[in-house]
Amino acid sequence: MGKSREEEHHAFLKWLLEILEHENIDLLIVAGDVFDTGTPSNYALELYYNFLTKLATSSCSHVIIIAGNHDSIATLKAPKQLLKALNVHVITSGDENENEVIEIHKGGRLEAVVCAVPFLRDYVVRQSMSGETMNDKESALTQGIKGHYIKVYAEAKELCADQDIPLIATGHLTTVGGRSSESERDIYIGGTLDIGSDFLGKYFDYVALGHLHINQKIGEEHVRYSGSPIPLSFSESTSKKRVNIVEFDNKDLSVREIDIPLYRPLLVIRGDLDSILSELGQIENKETWIEVHLSDDNPFYANQSIREKSEELGLIILAVKIDKTEASLSRKSLNVISLDELNPLDVFERRLEQDNLEDEGLKEALLLQFKTVVNEVEQS
Repeated sequence: MGKSREEEHHAFLKWLLEILEHENIDLLIVAGDVFDTGTPSNYALELYYNFLTKLATSSCSHVIIIAGNHDSIATLKAPKQLLKALNVHVITSGDENENEVIEIHKGGRLEAVVCAVPFLRDYVVRQSMSGETMNDKESALTQGIKGHYIKVYAEAKELCADQDIPLIATGHLTTVGGRSSESERDIYIGGTLDIGSDFLGKYFDYVALGHLHINQKIGEEHVRYSGSPIPLSFSESTSKKRVNIVEFDNKDLSVREIDIPLYRPLLVIRGDLDSILSELGQIENKETWIEVHLSDDNPFYANQSIREKSEELGLIILAVKIDKTEASLSRKSLNVISLDELNPLDVFERRLEQDNLEDEGLKEALLLQFKTVVNEVEQS
């Protein structure tokens, strides 16, 4: 909603460096979506490189970073060789020119092997065939990704030989049973992957997953999402942000979740004018970002009153959303959604709604083509 998160990013990275030192961490894994866009701001790039430079002088001797669906391959790949000199391994695409199997050594001994699988784009794991249905594409995509994991597992297993050391994998995808928030985008065009902890967990001793913003385990103790380090939408305002610390004794593992300090709270308030004004008066932290969901017979007056009260109290309201179920509201008389709250797909779907298309097949085809275009733009 037009607000900078720079201070929050600064605070998180400072805290993370302290945790890495305090816990004497050997390996840091970043499971994708380093940036939210393919063209990150100068401050974001500076933060990223400064953080990695500081890591080089810390006790954390190995870093593995994989690309997510939000990341530009070109942006992450550009300093790849330079970062490798700092023992920072950046895996961007997973194509045949990239080595995803990374050995972790400590004191001259092989301690673990990591299959650093990034977000796998369609062209890496699936060949397009004419006449394919959506189900055909989804099935081929699932099988292609599974085949990719089996391939890197076989390479890693060969490196381990008979040594009793852990095999770790990364991934950036939505797994079966994963809980999402409203701020994640569909990661594959039209596709829901049939990949779960039963598949990933049987090959690897730990699986570090990215994409979903909620810290969670997926079916198995050793298959986990770290989640995002800060809340990325108001739907995440009540979820705890955490990092996962994984310790191995040979192949036996234990996982600890460490809460990340919340630098700026997000707060959702729901109700009518009187209840909302009352809640606003009880907010002590003036740095809180607030989203209001308003149900009131006179929304225009209520909206104005809420904004005036928040200004008087020195509070920061990012949005007032009118409950569109109110009988007093007509769709024509009030435009309650701004473009700031919509992504390109939302806008396109609303445009299709206006045309009242009766041919559902045509509507689905148009949506698929639009998603393809958006996906190509985001990856360029």
